[in-house]
Amino acid sequence: MKGKVGEALAAGDLYVAFQPIVDFARREVFGHEALARCRSPLFKEPMALIKDALASASMGELGRVLRSMAVSSCPRTALFLNLHPSEFNEGWLVRPDDSIFYHEESIYLEITESVPLSHYQHCHGVLKEIRGRGISLAVDDLGAGYSNLKYIADLSPEVVKLDRELIANLRSQTRLHKLVTSIVRLCDALGAKVVAEGIETLEEMRAVIDTGAHYGQGYIFARPAAPAPKVDWKAIEMRRK
Repeated sequence: MKGKVGEALAAGDLYVAFQPIVDFARREVFGHEALARCRSPLFKEPMALIKDALASASMGELGRVLRSMAVSSCPRTALFLNLHPSEFNEGWLVRPDDSIFYHEESIYLEITESVPLSHYQHCHGVLKEIRGRGISLAVDDLGAGYSNLKYIADLSPEVVKLDRELIANLRSQTRLHKLVTSIVRLCDALGAKVVAEGIETLEEMRAVIDTGAHYGQGYIFARPAAPAPKVDWKAIEMRRK
């Protein structure tokens, strides 16, 4: 792998952290989102890692490495793996030996909703091939950037993730709460489960549950960590009291 990111990989500085996604109805962990992390001071922020990979034309290779790390580190849970749009332009993703095709549990590839729709039209063939092999699709960041509900109709994702912008300071019986509830109902009608991202407080969690969202993710449950952290339901219940 080229660039400083290749040096970080060779030095063993690259790793994957996991953040749990919880099932509200079952009160258990549904899966984990895998997040790229690096011990090198050059890449304290994940975006710096991505920028270097893009500059050195190594994003596809980096994505493959991170997917392999995630699958090997967290083998017995559903995984949510982020895809950068540039990965669709390279051949790594559809290789038959990619680790995602050998994971024992479900794999959800996350593509961000903040990327213009024109890029998705270019990627439909790749997505069709991958999903034909049993991989699921999650649309990420709904409610941020280029918000466009047409993505959900066009791509038919199994999961839609609501951006933190819709969840921050969410309270029941507010106009924002009515909006989020309507989005959840729309996704449900289109066959997509909903993950509310960025839940940090009890008030936000209660309001999210009231919208009918299926799953939740955020610091209230656990911060990203390696190995995958457990959710302390007793501690959460104590806070509710």
